[in-house]
Amino acid sequence: MWTFLKIIRLNRATVRSLNPLPRGWTVVLRRSCSSASSESRVTNPSILRHLTSKITATGAITVAEYMREVLTNPVSGYYVKNDMLGADGDFITSPEISQIFGELVGIWCVSEWVASGKPKVLQLVELGPGRGSLIGDILRVFHQLQSVLHGAEVSVHLVEVSPKLSQLQAQCLAGEYTCGGEDELVYRTGTTHTGLPIYWYRSVKDVPRGFSIFLAHEFFDALPIHKFQRTEKGWREVMVDIHPEEPDKLRFVLFPTPTLASTTLIHEDEKRQHLEISPEGGVIVQKLASQIAEDGGAALIADYGHDGTKMDTFRGFRGHKLHDVLEAPGTADLTADVDFSYLRRMAGDAVVCMGPITQRAFLKNMGIDARLQVLLRSCHDATTRAQLIHGCDMLTSPEKMGSSMRPTGRRQAARRNHRGGRLSAADAPIEKTTSFLKSPAVGLI
Repeated sequence: MWTFLKIIRLNRATVRSLNPLPRGWTVVLRRSCSSASSESRVTNPSILRHLTSKITATGAITVAEYMREVLTNPVSGYYVKNDMLGADGDFITSPEISQIFGELVGIWCVSEWVASGKPKVLQLVELGPGRGSLIGDILRVFHQLQSVLHGAEVSVHLVEVSPKLSQLQAQCLAGEYTCGGEDELVYRTGTTHTGLPIYWYRSVKDVPRGFSIFLAHEFFDALPIHKFQRTEKGWREVMVDIHPEEPDKLRFVLFPTPTLASTTLIHEDEKRQHLEISPEGGVIVQKLASQIAEDGGAALIADYGHDGTKMDTFRGFRGHKLHDVLEAPGTADLTADVDFSYLRRMAGDAVVCMGPITQRAFLKNMGIDARLQVLLRSCHDATTRAQLIHGCDMLTSPEKMGSSMRPTGRRQAARRNHRGGRLSAADAPIEKTTSFLKSPAVGLI
């Protein structure tokens, strides 16, 4: 109980004492709005040719392999070639809507560091940092809380597979930076505008050991999934095949016999009729849990998701609109809701899992209302004030991003804390479940 009260005091006091952090505001576009650059993006024929050639040679492929090729193919992958974020992209995220989101996550990071005994080393690690908006807001909070972080060796570590996005991140976050070789684990290094060392990696396994705060905002929902369907003969895997009547189109099919994935990934007590499982997500969570248990730290996973209740959530987004996942591969974002019950199982017993909770609940507990009032008191421009209010409403309203899925972004959260300690979650799932409130450690949010 002492820890709970101590953290809440730090959160509330910090929310009120932070100076306003002015920055440009992004006009929010709903998914129903069109985007000229996305709509005019031509079909990516190379990915389709590559996929059809592979299927012709080896047979139908898994949904996981399809997602991996479409999103991260080193030549024509969606994440490799495109800047998909913002008003001119295919989707927009919470940090792009309001600086308050990143500020509160920054306060959460400091709170976790304080609760862990103020270790000398503090690694801030983000998986899939987008344009760098979230980490940029957090770093400004860290800069304003230098008196609290005094004595800590703070460094920033970004895990990013997209060369285009990593370049944008470097321009946004670093005053100076250098690029490494293609085969180097650290492929870019630099110094942030606030004077902290910053590093870029292609895989989370390359991040050095040490006390770390891990952030994964809209990262896990883009990892490849396997899809399974329960049949009279047992579980069968959903595959991607060429349409027999239209050779330039793809279709879903059921594999006639059990696959390695269908016999090893599905929990024996599973009751649902359709499943989506990301073994890659499970491996990453195991890595985070292992490092946190051994070196100390915490993790916050923010994504659309559910607590083991949803079935078919695989979907595409292009130009802020829903898009057929098998149409024009490589030109749209592909995503599936995160199954937090699966991530908890994969995390194991070395850490304590809490959540998921809604984004609204997390932000309210972190003091978003108080922070909004601080910003409004110091802002006299009517347009900016309206944007502040609108952004806060977008983040917390149950009808928008607060607790239910809307085609304006994707988000949810889980969080993890330190050795032998707490693994908690704070997220904005598609639909909210609150059974996690029975956990005593939920007070840490």
